[in-house]
Amino acid sequence: MSTGELLQIEPLELQFPFELKKQISCSLQLTNKSDAYVAFKVKTTNPKKYSVRPNTGVMIPHSICEVVVTMQTQKESPPDMQCKDKFLLQSVVASPGLTGKDVTAEMFNKESGNRVDECKLRVVYVPPPSAPSLVHEGLEEGYSPAASVSINGTVNQYPDSNVNSKQFTENNESIPEVQALVSRLTEEKQSAIRLNNKLERELEILRQQTRQSKGAPLVLLIVAGLIGILIGYLLKRG
Repeated sequence: MSTGELLQIEPLELQFPFELKKQISCSLQLTNKSDAYVAFKVKTTNPKKYSVRPNTGVMIPHSICEVVVTMQTQKESPPDMQCKDKFLLQSVVASPGLTGKDVTAEMFNKESGNRVDECKLRVVYVPPPSAPSLVHEGLEEGYSPAASVSINGTVNQYPDSNVNSKQFTENNESIPEVQALVSRLTEEKQSAIRLNNKLERELEILRQQTRQSKGAPLVLLIVAGLIGILIGYLLKRG
């Protein structure tokens, strides 16, 4: 905020949210804090790049005026987003009853003995306001990001949506096969465990018979070895 003798100016920086190929505007608020009529004029170092409305005017005592500065469409970004453009706001005491049409360049000529208040304003580029992400909002609400509808009603299909949908469908189709394989392997394992328990019981019976007969026939030992090998094979396969 600038506090001169005649006008209070806010802000002292013209902040433009820079975007390519788009007109951008910002405003100044002028407050006449004096008891006199005040004429003002806005100048810039780059008049082809900006338009100012109004660029001249007369303010009655203790009135407020809004000045809108519009930057024309830019085709390329400035280096490092820095701007060297400047504005100069001049103000002088005017005769009562004067209007904006009566403002002349001679009124702001210091060489003619006029007392002119001046305030320099610089231009600053700021990042544009970020737009809300439609895809992110859709995901939060449970919608698929595969397609979106533009303002004119056309459907925008994302390039990877068909591939992802196809892969998801194929994965779903393979789930029953996996479940069936797991179920079959589980049944085979249970059968092997039951067979193992049965063979262990029979082997224990044979051991008891061997102890009772006080001998260990060769055939019995061979059968016991084969049973052990079979049990190990079944357990390893399960």
